[in-house]
Amino acid sequence: MAQFFISRPVFAWVIAILIMLAGAFSIATLPLEMYPEIAPPRVTINTTYTGASAETVENSVTQIIEQQLKGLDNLLYMQSTSDSAGRSRTTLTFAPGANIDVAQVQAQNKMQGAMNRLPDAVKSRGLFINKGGQDFLVTYVFTSPDPNVTQVTIGDYLNSNVVDVLARIDGVGDIFVFGTPYAMRIWMNPALMEKYALMPSDLVAALNAQNAQVSAGQLGALPAVKDQMLNATVTAGTKLQTVQQFEDIVLKALPDGSLVTMADVARVALEADNYTVRSVLDGQPGAGLGIILADGANATKVADDVAKKLAELAPYFPDGITGFVSSDSTPFVRASIKEVVKTLAEAMLLVALMMFVFLQNWRATFIPMISVPVVLLGTLGALNAMGYSINMLTMFAMVLAIGLLVDDATVVIENVERVMNEQGLSPKEATRESMREITPALIGIGLTLAAVFVPMAFFPGSVGVIYRQFSITIVAAMGLSVFIALTLTPALCASLLKPWRTASPATRPGAGCWAWPTGSSSGSTAISTPAPTATRAVWRACSSARCARWCCLPWCSRPWHGCSIACPRPSCPMKTRASSA
Repeated sequence: MAQFFISRPVFAWVIAILIMLAGAFSIATLPLEMYPEIAPPRVTINTTYTGASAETVENSVTQIIEQQLKGLDNLLYMQSTSDSAGRSRTTLTFAPGANIDVAQVQAQNKMQGAMNRLPDAVKSRGLFINKGGQDFLVTYVFTSPDPNVTQVTIGDYLNSNVVDVLARIDGVGDIFVFGTPYAMRIWMNPALMEKYALMPSDLVAALNAQNAQVSAGQLGALPAVKDQMLNATVTAGTKLQTVQQFEDIVLKALPDGSLVTMADVARVALEADNYTVRSVLDGQPGAGLGIILADGANATKVADDVAKKLAELAPYFPDGITGFVSSDSTPFVRASIKEVVKTLAEAMLLVALMMFVFLQNWRATFIPMISVPVVLLGTLGALNAMGYSINMLTMFAMVLAIGLLVDDATVVIENVERVMNEQGLSPKEATRESMREITPALIGIGLTLAAVFVPMAFFPGSVGVIYRQFSITIVAAMGLSVFIALTLTPALCASLLKPWRTASPATRPGAGCWAWPTGSSSGSTAISTPAPTATRAVWRACSSARCARWCCLPWCSRPWHGCSIACPRPSCPMKTRASSA
C-alpha cells in the first residue's frame, strides 16, 4: 500500500483532507461534557393531581403508572415520588447503552393504556414523558424592581411566554418552574354549604357544566333549502375568564325560585395556582427556571443556546423583569476541557521541539506536524461515529496518544534518512526501500497496542463506560496513525526530504565525515566547490553521520581544507586535513 501512495502523493493528500474534514465537522456535533455518561439513561413521567394529598396521589396516580410500566426493554428499575402539592414523578432507569429514544417511545405507548384509569383532574392537566434525569444544568431567577409585581405575576409570565420557547431548544430535556401561574381559586365556606345542603362535588359538577367550550354549529349549512343565501357560524360563549363570571355560576334553585350561585357559598379570587414554591433574590420576590439536560446532549451548547434565547426575549419582558443565573454547572466543564486542550497543545509543541533537536532538519520535523493533526481530527470523527463525547477521558487519551502517533511518523522518517545516508538513494527511492523494510513493523506495533487497550472496552457496568471511551480513543488514534504512516507520511518523505550529496563509497558515513573528496592519502586534493557551500554541506553531513559538530563550524567561511579545528574522532578525515594544513 505504501508503494502505491508514494507514486500518488496527491491521492494521499486527498484521503488526509477527507479525514480532517470528517473530524472538523464532528467537533460541532460531539457532546461536550466533563465526564462520559456514566449514569444509565433515564425517562421521567410527571403528572399533577391538583388539590390531592401525597397519599391520594400515591394511590390514585403513582401506583397506576407503576403497574402499567411492564415489559419495557432494558429497564433496570423505577423510582417514584408523590408530594403534598399533588405532583407525581416516576423515573425509569435503563441499562447502560440502551437507546433512550426507543425507551421513551415504549414508555409513551405503555402510558396510553393507563390514561383511562387516571382521574379526570390528572388527564386534564396532562401527562409528560421526558428524557433525562432530575439534575439541573443551569438555573435562572427572574425578579422585578417594581414592588407592584408579585411572585405570581412573574411565575405566570414565565409559564405562559418563556417555558414553551426554551423547551423547544435542542438538548433541553425538561424545565422546572420555581413559581406558579395564575389560577381561579374557589375557597368554599363549609357553613354556607351546609346551609344550602351542597357538597364539594356539586360545585365541581356545576363548574364543569357551565365552564365549557361549546361548538354551536352553523346557520344555513348544507344541506340547505333552495335559494338559501346565508351561511353563518354560531359563536357561543367561551370558557369563563373573570371572577364575576365564576361567581355567577348557578349551583341550585331553591323552592321559592331563588338561585344559589357560587358567590353565595364560596369566595372566588384570581390567585396563585399553588403556594408550595417561593423564590427570593436579594429580598425581592421572583420566580425561577431550572433547565434539565437531555441524555446525550451537549451541556455547554445547551447552556449557551438557552442564554442566547433568553437574551433575545429580554427586551420583551414586562415590568422590568430581569433574569439572573443562580447556578451553572458548565463553567467547570469549560475549565476542565480548556486545561486538557492546553495540555494537548503543549504536547504538540514538545513533540515538534524534540523532533527538531534530534533530527536537526526542519523538513523532517514538518512531516509529523502534518500527520499528527490529521490523526487527531480523524479520532474525533471516530468518536462521533461511535456515539461518544468530548470529555476529560477522551481528551486525556488523545494527549497520551500523541507520543504514540509521533512514533510511527518518526520511524518512517528516520529510516528514510538512514537509507538515503547509507545507500545514497534519492528521497523517492529511499522511501520505497524504507517502506519495504518497516511496513510489517508498523502494522505489528499497531496490533500490539490494540491488543493492550481493546480488552478494556469490554469491562461491564459503569466502570466499563469509563474505560471504553478511553480505550476506543487510543485504539482509533493508533489505527489512524498506522494508516497515515503507510499513506501520507511516505508521500511526504518522498516529496519534502532533500537528497544527500553524492560521494564515493570510501568517503560515505562509516569511513568518516560526509562528502570528503577522493584523492591521495596525503590530502593534496583540493575541493572544487565554493567555500561557503562546502562548509555548510560538511557540517550538516557530519551532524547526521554522528561526527563531532565542530568538524567544520557552520559559521566558518573557509573551506574544510583551511579549517584549523581538528575532529576528535580518530577516523574522521578532518584530523588528517587539519594536520596536513
